[in-house]
Amino acid sequence: MAAVAALGTSFVAGMAIAGGTTATPPGPPTPGPVDLPIRLANADLRVPGSCDALLDSYIDRGVERVGPYGWDSPVYYLAEDGGVVANEDSAGSGDAEPAPTSGEGRVVEQGSSATGTNVQEVGVDEPDVVKTDGELLVRVLEDDVVLYDVTGSEPLELARFDLPGEVESAELLLAGDSLIVTGTVERSDVSGDTRVITYDVSDPAEPRRVDDRGYDADLVRAVQHDDDVRLVLNGGLPDLDFVQPRFWRDAEEATERNQDVVRESTIDDWLPTVTTYDADGEPTGTQSLLDCAEVTVPESADAALGTMAVVGFDADDPGDADLLGVATDTRLAYFSPTRMYLATSAWSTWGCCWDGMPVAGTADDGRSRIYGFELDGTDATYVASGVVDGVIQDRWAMDEHDGVLRVAVGPSQETGNFNSVVLLREDGSDLEEVGRVDKLGVGEDIKSVRWFDSLAIVVTFRQVDPLYAIDLTVPERPELLGELKIPGFSEYLHPISGDRLIGLGQDATLSGMLRGAQAAVFDVSDLTDPRRTDVVSYRSGSVAAAAADPRQFTWLPDARTALTVVSQGWEGRTGWVSVLAVDGGSLTNRMVEVEYGTDVDDVRLVPLPDGRVVLTTGEDVSFFEV
Repeated sequence: MAAVAALGTSFVAGMAIAGGTTATPPGPPTPGPVDLPIRLANADLRVPGSCDALLDSYIDRGVERVGPYGWDSPVYYLAEDGGVVANEDSAGSGDAEPAPTSGEGRVVEQGSSATGTNVQEVGVDEPDVVKTDGELLVRVLEDDVVLYDVTGSEPLELARFDLPGEVESAELLLAGDSLIVTGTVERSDVSGDTRVITYDVSDPAEPRRVDDRGYDADLVRAVQHDDDVRLVLNGGLPDLDFVQPRFWRDAEEATERNQDVVRESTIDDWLPTVTTYDADGEPTGTQSLLDCAEVTVPESADAALGTMAVVGFDADDPGDADLLGVATDTRLAYFSPTRMYLATSAWSTWGCCWDGMPVAGTADDGRSRIYGFELDGTDATYVASGVVDGVIQDRWAMDEHDGVLRVAVGPSQETGNFNSVVLLREDGSDLEEVGRVDKLGVGEDIKSVRWFDSLAIVVTFRQVDPLYAIDLTVPERPELLGELKIPGFSEYLHPISGDRLIGLGQDATLSGMLRGAQAAVFDVSDLTDPRRTDVVSYRSGSVAAAAADPRQFTWLPDARTALTVVSQGWEGRTGWVSVLAVDGGSLTNRMVEVEYGTDVDDVRLVPLPDGRVVLTTGEDVSFFEV
């Protein structure tokens, strides 16, 4: 993923906890002319040039987004016509050379990351509640972080420490001797602050807190490229003193007053802040996270309003970060090893749902805006942007390969009642559409997408599960080669060999009535004729956890075995590990009961380099017999 870049500006709000000394961050930026350290390859994002100009841009857009009750809400459009827009002349037609129909070598199996997490992209690690380097295993256990030695016959606890009491939903990244803990600190409203604490675990028996800071912004994503860590933060819209209609003030008067409130706002209202803490968790100073020179503004007048911040730092030096800001609002961020994309997704008008949160203060025009950035170390450079019609459901619907962004989109009022795969290539400063395939799952919802170098597998569902195999060898001529229609659907797909996938999802009747969880093997060696070669159906009312959280799935390439969590319902439930042995296209299953209740969400199966697997449950850490 990529977005605007702010380069060459260090994050000077540093803090040292060695010896108990603390550097106090400077105060907020002074309005006025600023230097411009941001490298822009695209005119679609501009640098206003001063704090006053940046504030003016916020106010100009903000006045249009406010109503009698404050910031306006997302607009929901009703479709006038349920028909399908014809698209007979798609980019996949014409006199192109026939696409290769073999899946051999295109479906590359994928194991866990080096820290034991099942991730979307090889080379892009993601936070989890458990991490390992093969010898040390670290986990979150309620309000504690616990470290274990996993080199012996049984896991041996080495140390544990408390997280600050206000930190919730903690997750971990592990880079060498640095352990990064991210968590949420709830505020009184719907938003939350983000807390990021770094520990030195070079001596795992004596972990040391070396950096601690909080951002008054929501954490959209955290990722790790080798030792480089990036945080994508959403500062949202400022909390201003809006009024509401009363018997002495009608809606028009309230709107006018609220517009004046926006005009009276300051730049400090719009930019998120960062607070540093000492070794005892006491705040030592607060300052603006972004300088005005690090914030770029979309040229489009109807772009979503807010402030996004991307913070990049080396795990060994979290106090020295590269920063960039974009004056927009999104909950959707995708990373490849070399790119970052921020996407402000449209809303569906056809009954399917977007997995993200509503974007306050935006009018949905049925299009998704995408901002692309090139990654270099902890830096990022804004390179291109574009627009696609339709809904981008989540980050799994996006993929970058060889300079081409591939996006699976669902329907909006700008499309027909079908799904599409759209391919975009950087052309100067623009993301230009170069190819597309339409009419995937007419009247159906996208349930899962998996991308490979020259192949996309898309699953949709309404009553049956069409699995589509789309050839992407030539981006300008993508082609739908084959489809498979079966009851139920796969919500998570995982590559297990050169021509096979495992799908986890729900079994269903021919009328679309859900029965329970299921696992299936799909053979795509002949892309014109994808086949389901075997299926395991779990008990009625069961749920495949990987559908909601792929981190609860583990593929063991050497053992040709998948480990996945299956639960019975969502409340008062029992959780099992389903041990799925794959022999060619066949599955055999063994169920191991491991946990109960809400602790089922924290079950993880972490592979070690020596072939053993660590099972973490609500309270216990043990080796799991595969």
